[in-house]
Amino acid sequence: MSVDFVLLGGIEARVDGVPVDLGHVRRRSVLAGLLVDANAPVPTVRLVDRVWGDRPPQRAHATLYSYVSRLRGALAAATQDVRITRRTGAYVLTVDPSAVDVHRFRDLVARARTAGDDRAATLFAQALALWRGDAFGDLDVPWFNALRASWHRERHAAELDLTDVRLRLGRYAELLAELPARTERHPLDERLAGQLMLALYRGGRRADALAHYQHLQRRLSAELGAEPGPELRRLHQRILTTDPALTLRPAPDPSAHRSAHPVPRQLPSPPGPFVGRTREIAELDRTLHAGDAPGATVVISTIGGIGGIGKTWLALHWAHHNAAAFPDGQLYADLRGFSPAGDPASASEVLQNFLHALGLASTEIPADLPGRAAVYRSLVADRRMLIVLDDARDAEQVLPLLPGSPSCTVLITSRRRLAGLVTAYGARPLALDVVSETEARDMLVRRLGAERVAREPQAVAALLGSCAGLPLAISVVAARASTHPGFPLAALAEELRDRSARLDALGTDDPVADLRAVLSSSYDALDTATARVFGLIGQAPGPDISLAAASALTALPVPRVRSHLRGLEEAHLVQETRPGRYRMHDLVRLYAAERAAQDQPGDALDAALRGLAGFYAATAHDGDRLLSPQRTPFGTDLPDVTPGAHPLGTAETALSWFEAEHLCLLDTHRCAMARGHYPQAWQLAWSLDTFHWRQGNLDDRTAMLRATLAAGESMGDRAQRALAHRLLGRAHAAQGRHEEALADLRVALTLFEEAGDPAGRAQTHLNLALAWEKHGDDRQALAHALKNLRVRRTLHSPPREAEALNAVGWYHARLGHHERSRRYCEEALALCRRHRFREGEAFTLDSLGYLAHRTGAHALALAHYGRALALRRELGDAFEEADTLAKMGDVCHASGRPAEAREAWEQARSRYLAQRRLGQAAEVEGKLARSGPPD
Repeated sequence: MSVDFVLLGGIEARVDGVPVDLGHVRRRSVLAGLLVDANAPVPTVRLVDRVWGDRPPQRAHATLYSYVSRLRGALAAATQDVRITRRTGAYVLTVDPSAVDVHRFRDLVARARTAGDDRAATLFAQALALWRGDAFGDLDVPWFNALRASWHRERHAAELDLTDVRLRLGRYAELLAELPARTERHPLDERLAGQLMLALYRGGRRADALAHYQHLQRRLSAELGAEPGPELRRLHQRILTTDPALTLRPAPDPSAHRSAHPVPRQLPSPPGPFVGRTREIAELDRTLHAGDAPGATVVISTIGGIGGIGKTWLALHWAHHNAAAFPDGQLYADLRGFSPAGDPASASEVLQNFLHALGLASTEIPADLPGRAAVYRSLVADRRMLIVLDDARDAEQVLPLLPGSPSCTVLITSRRRLAGLVTAYGARPLALDVVSETEARDMLVRRLGAERVAREPQAVAALLGSCAGLPLAISVVAARASTHPGFPLAALAEELRDRSARLDALGTDDPVADLRAVLSSSYDALDTATARVFGLIGQAPGPDISLAAASALTALPVPRVRSHLRGLEEAHLVQETRPGRYRMHDLVRLYAAERAAQDQPGDALDAALRGLAGFYAATAHDGDRLLSPQRTPFGTDLPDVTPGAHPLGTAETALSWFEAEHLCLLDTHRCAMARGHYPQAWQLAWSLDTFHWRQGNLDDRTAMLRATLAAGESMGDRAQRALAHRLLGRAHAAQGRHEEALADLRVALTLFEEAGDPAGRAQTHLNLALAWEKHGDDRQALAHALKNLRVRRTLHSPPREAEALNAVGWYHARLGHHERSRRYCEEALALCRRHRFREGEAFTLDSLGYLAHRTGAHALALAHYGRALALRRELGDAFEEADTLAKMGDVCHASGRPAEAREAWEQARSRYLAQRRLGQAAEVEGKLARSGPPD
């Protein structure tokens, strides 16, 4: 009793030539999905994807079980030679591979490629005769569609090999009857074109051979902007010169040198529908002919990236797409470097499998590793082969598997960088990053269908945001959504929105596809000290971390923490995005934080985060002193909050540091408040105030101060409460929130009076002046400014006295008291310059510019404003810069310089919008509209 399975032209089963009733198309597709990987377990989730693609039934696993049961019954009734068994999470179809036409096709092709020409022609013909139409018939499911395209490429490669054999055998008449039609189907295939040219030439039709070359040349130029390749150009030249060597004559069989060895085709089934990675594929394509150059060495490409980034997906897609470029075969080994299913494969074990595939019997294989490696290199020498080494643990595991011949191409995937291979063997590293938003969406469309994805755009955006561009996470989400086609995507998006449960939501029963299991295998490979650094960085607030901050967090010297970070970068668990700055993928960060919470004692984790907050607080304090040297120091009565700060040196360096660390500082403040690290939180809030004010970050400033005030209330510290109320009142005043500003400032004034703090009381009066100014009451503002000045004259602080003098002068100017305004402002300017108080000088020049404008001295006004603007730009004071630009526009407009007015107003509007000062932006917009269109 014989059984035969047909996949190359429908999906059928025959026993002794009699068809077996396999049922409807879905049931037959289950059988095909198992036959493709005959005798190997096929995980249930993968089989569901193969059979239904993006439209699984609601109870897909139960339906699949039903189909498998019916297939078992149908096959058992016909033959005992086929079994379908169930293993944990998978199904296995056991059958003689020769009973499946596609496996028989591959075996015949492999044997043909090692045989003499007469025998090869017969074997190729037998293999191609197995094709009765399109693979899988008209089955239209993404996985089968991709596999069908790959198999058709294999068929085309076999046809090309058979044509070469028939050319050597002199069968030109047969070929000339077939090749023109085949070149119409594959018009740009240069190997096929060369075969037709050679058949025409050897058949006595030299002119037709040359004409076909010219036809192909024109078509390549028109469609691809390319010229024929070097091999075809050489053939064309040889035909032009009537090269005698082209004439067929008896010669040794060109395949004889390799007839002792079969041609292995070990690539696993190609992955599911492939999306994107255009740049990476182009980079791999460049390796195809790199080994052909004179003096070339073996071509090695290493695909690196975190677990789940799609390394194997890319490698197998590229390998299948380019299999025809390696006619001597493809070797594949899963090195299990980070597999949760078992220990890494030994090089000796892999070499044994390779040597078997290359035709050696067990008795011919050396027992020792050096012996196996030497025989392996000898067998692949000068053969055009692709060797795929998947999931390598390290360079040591790979080295014995490298061939010595430049005719071979090696493709390695690993979660490590394998820098040793790059240094010593010239390997070409290709690090995979996350997929783009467009590519991620395309992945969902391929699995769920365009209609379903388009129906819920907000949910899709949320899902993709939670997956953060990681292909494995996107695949898990797509699989979950596809098993419940009636469920809204918004429900899954909501489940993933909770960061604390996101890894659970991305879990599966398959350890290969479970994100936590995938990351655990990388984590388990770390040494204890590096694992500790990994976990702590996952807990660190902010989107990234500097080397200095990591040193503070881990309490390790910079050289040691740098070494650990390099190890994490080697494992693709962190990425150095800029020199000295490190970032984790969002999902890796969640896993790292989870491990730190599990592995670090609670007090140790708390101490690490307190140390980081202290580092940021101390550095921010030093930076604030550089930005505003005359500012009153804060926190002298607080305990020491840090072991040390990052050295800054200059105001420019401090400003750059604040800009680079801003998001980290905000998150650190929130973390410090949540953990009760109040001294550090207070120091951060105070030290960021100058930067926030100058940058116009009023919302961040207000939120930070409000949180800090709540801590002060709980701590019962009167001085801190007073300061927080004053700063918060100033922020509310700048935002035009008058009642809230007055409420906070009055509380602050009372607390400062109770504490006997005249400096605090004076500064609160200055802030009250600002609040009344923003409310439109300049008389009230002047009254508070005078109170501030009276106190400041008694405290012997020249910068603060200059600030008070300018405030009084400013409000006199707004009230039209021009002479009094000038006297106060000029006294303030002299004091600022004497004590090198640049911030105060900028404010005073701005006041004098306003005064000059009000008195009609437009040229003098622009001169004052220009110097004020230059100072503000030196100080990085974008907030006040916007106001000065707006007033410069007013002066230019009043003095008949419309183009300069528009330029200044447009710059002011841009800054107002960036700072979310929408009222001021609208006011300037109105001026621009009234001034008419630009010239």
